Amino acid sequence: MDNKSIKKLEADLWESADLLRAGSKLTSQQYCMPVLGLLFLRYAYSRFKKVEEEILKDRPVRNGRVMPVEASDFVEKSALYLPKEAQYSYLVNLPEDIKTANIVADNGQPMNSLGEVVNHAMELVEAQSEQLAGVLPKEYTNFSDDLLAELLRIFNNNALDDVGGDVIGRIYEYFLSKFAPAVASDDGVFFTPKSLVKMIVNILEPTSGVLADIACGSGGMFVQSGDFVNSKGMSANKAMTFYGQEKVEYNAQLCLMNMAVHGLTGVIKSGNEANTFYNDAHNLAGCCDYVMANPPFNVDKVKAEATQNAGRLPFGLPGVNKAGEIGNANYLWISYFYAYLKETGRAGFVMASSATDSQGKDKDIREKLIKTGHVDVMISVGNNFFYTKSLPCSLWFFDKGKAEILKDKVLFIDARNYYTVVDRTLNEWSDWQMKNLNAIVWLYRGEVDKYKALLEEYHDVLGEDSFDEVVRLAEEIISDLRSEVKSAVAKADKKDKKRVQAAYDEKIADQECFLQVAREALWLYEKFGDGEYQDVPGLCKIADRSEIEGKNWSLTPGAYVGVAAVEDDGVDFRERMKEIHNELLLLQDESNQLMASISRNMKEMGL
Repeated sequence: MDNKSIKKLEADLWESADLLRAGSKLTSQQYCMPVLGLLFLRYAYSRFKKVEEEILKDRPVRNGRVMPVEASDFVEKSALYLPKEAQYSYLVNLPEDIKTANIVADNGQPMNSLGEVVNHAMELVEAQSEQLAGVLPKEYTNFSDDLLAELLRIFNNNALDDVGGDVIGRIYEYFLSKFAPAVASDDGVFFTPKSLVKMIVNILEPTSGVLADIACGSGGMFVQSGDFVNSKGMSANKAMTFYGQEKVEYNAQLCLMNMAVHGLTGVIKSGNEANTFYNDAHNLAGCCDYVMANPPFNVDKVKAEATQNAGRLPFGLPGVNKAGEIGNANYLWISYFYAYLKETGRAGFVMASSATDSQGKDKDIREKLIKTGHVDVMISVGNNFFYTKSLPCSLWFFDKGKAEILKDKVLFIDARNYYTVVDRTLNEWSDWQMKNLNAIVWLYRGEVDKYKALLEEYHDVLGEDSFDEVVRLAEEIISDLRSEVKSAVAKADKKDKKRVQAAYDEKIADQECFLQVAREALWLYEKFGDGEYQDVPGLCKIADRSEIEGKNWSLTPGAYVGVAAVEDDGVDFRERMKEIHNELLLLQDESNQLMASISRNMKEMGL
């Protein structure tokens, strides 16, 4: 499911769910977690059905009957088993009058309301996963049966069957930001988009050992790491040990739900003991194979003395003001990520762009960090990648075990102008763009075989012609289709015009997707050919320690890569004008909706 589809889905779900809340006597706080719990249950059921289908494909037959699936089968597939009474289809198809269903709880007591049945379903789910014990909401008797039944119906949406990536985290954050904006924006906390999470995981390449996320939010780093390990033919739960800290209780609960749905186990601590500035909740300093995080940016008023006592500061404290407080905690986080690594560990994290060349004590810490030789890769990311914030950021990567030949070198990538526009407020990296950026890192590390495998992957999709020829032919086909459609629609009978237009639109869309892949292949091959790294102005550069010292210990990629020639910016004028036109139509539609809403309000006020 792409971002545009998710945005429409979450908006539709929210509108429906909020209409119900407005018609009830429940406060937002009473309504919030139960609604998120139903989203979780629907998400869990979707994954359950997919895994069940996989299990049944190879299921043995005894006496002419297929052997029934069991909870242990789901454990082997890293998925959450759902008893019948906890399956969404069971709940959504219950009769209107629950008493007529004659449902009894485990203790033999009859259940007379839908709220009791849903509470029981949550208890059954918790019984399947030790880490979910006491986590799922069980306040559904506060809801009327009519309200709860309608909520179940709303979330019985087939679009939720497309659960790729951290969709539950995305929809959760949208709902939370609507329910309680103060919680959603507390201390700069915001959802980490899938493309940034996936980039961090792909560059770190976790395979086995201890992984910590000390600002774990909804658990996207764990989920994506689990997917990466499983894709290599290993079991994430057997190969990895996951530890998380998350100060916000809501987020920690969602993290546990999210991990459970993906069949992952881990230890997540929350609340005051999980305030990383003052606690190493899992005693992991110096013990981690991998550290991943998107910490809150630019946190202030951190108590310096308590932070000093908590340790994990190999390069000393950042600047302290007269009140004994650290005015910006970015370099506390950076220090922690380094301190948690074992002697061969790798770290990847998101950080405010300003941290790459901030001055004062920050610069002193950065200099000491660079002199370790363990700073590996720095990537600049442009605006509008975050779902609820519009700000640039950087991805930092440490590698304590990198090859000796690279020890005093850092790969800088400026990707601020390399992205796909989702809409006027959101950008992302497509899967192919992530692979291309990853390929630059492979070549820097000397892993040419991985680069060549990517070229083969492109050829598998595009054919064996040269990439520039594929681009040219695809552009011609699209141009011809656009010419044909006008004539075809004009010739069609009135009743067939829409069908003909839709058929051509589908063909053009498919060809445009193909063209986009071809352009990404050409983008990569024009720069690095068959697999030889070279510095590319405006994009990437390998700098050694002396050059970094000459730049006053800056880690800002733009300071090293320079500026690409304007004629090589790769922007297709026709495509960009189409994007601008679509954005204009969207703005006009929003304006019309706003004016209509204002007019209705004025009429209701008698004006």
